[in-house]
Amino acid sequence: MATALDGLKVLDLSRVLAGPWATQTLADLGADVVKVERPGAGDDTRAWGPPWLKDADGRDTTDAAYFCCANRNKRSIAIDIATPEGQALVRRLAGEADVLVENFKVGGLRAYGLDFDSLHALNPRLVYCSITGFGQTGPYAPRAGYDFLIQGMGGLMSVTGRGDAEEGAGPQKVGVALTDVMTGLHAAIGILAALRHRDRTGEGQHLDLALLDVQVAALANQTANHLIGGVIPKRMGNAHPNIVPYQDFPTADGDMILAIGNDGQFARFCEVAGHAEWASDARFATNAARVAHRAVLIPLLRQATVMRTTREWIAALESRAVPCGPVNRLDEVFADPQVIARGLRIALPHPVAGSVPGVASPIRLSATPPVYRSAPPVLGQDGAAVLADWLGEPLPD
Repeated sequence: MATALDGLKVLDLSRVLAGPWATQTLADLGADVVKVERPGAGDDTRAWGPPWLKDADGRDTTDAAYFCCANRNKRSIAIDIATPEGQALVRRLAGEADVLVENFKVGGLRAYGLDFDSLHALNPRLVYCSITGFGQTGPYAPRAGYDFLIQGMGGLMSVTGRGDAEEGAGPQKVGVALTDVMTGLHAAIGILAALRHRDRTGEGQHLDLALLDVQVAALANQTANHLIGGVIPKRMGNAHPNIVPYQDFPTADGDMILAIGNDGQFARFCEVAGHAEWASDARFATNAARVAHRAVLIPLLRQATVMRTTREWIAALESRAVPCGPVNRLDEVFADPQVIARGLRIALPHPVAGSVPGVASPIRLSATPPVYRSAPPVLGQDGAAVLADWLGEPLPD
């Protein structure tokens, strides 16, 4: 099947999550991604278990589940870039590449002759993407950056978690390395933009992606509330600073989410709840009024929502086009009929495990959709094939 990025060669020198997430996105869209890994160890996340990928007999392998989340559709070659021979081989591969992605510390590849300036001189068409914690410039540039650290420094943890007056209050990170994932997506977008420029001018360029930059930019309405409204957003648990009601509510058998975005939806909710009078109450009739009188309204809603089960509420509210839903565990997510219908769970053949489950790309293209060609590779499994395809070296007998 034709893919959007057929013929694109990507040399992936990145590790852990942000860089591999970017290159997996490109690989899903058809790029030939060659992952350069340390001999004997590979990407750090291969060792980030348990849980471990199991072989066909159910025994643990040396590859963690974490590694599998961001490395499908890639080919692995083991190269020791600390040696002159390894450096020379990477330079040869970079000479054939369209894109190179790396997440070494600032200046870390210069000693090996694998920095942007060195490789741009060798291959002026190369799009070179560097991903670091703090970027290539500024007083923090030399520092190492990790997702958890950046969630704190970049403000995300100041708006995530229970409010200061609640029991258990305090800064809280998101349950996944979201800053890494967002940085990987921004890197993929930047790479595609740079390739468009390269196709017009023949010139590659250097992309400078910083986790901190991405985290600050991704605060969206919270940064606008601060920069425009002059407020310092605070932690509000599952509540929303600008919309009410837009949070979790208790039911007779658990919890549900109400995501009411306009006054019409609120009025319909009130009718279903048996309290139509709330919608005409001046304190609650508009979203601005509901935000102002949040402390009065939310307890009233909670008293009403506990009277029915989650399933009963969802059935009643969906019939009136009121946005709502359950709070699912991951086993419930993958059993959800919508998730099943969209084909979000996939499986790919693996030479050791037999099959590796994964999650489909959310990018849906009508003419050139993502194609799932291969499971995350065994360390170094494709070395000979890569050298043959990229450098024309003969395959060993």
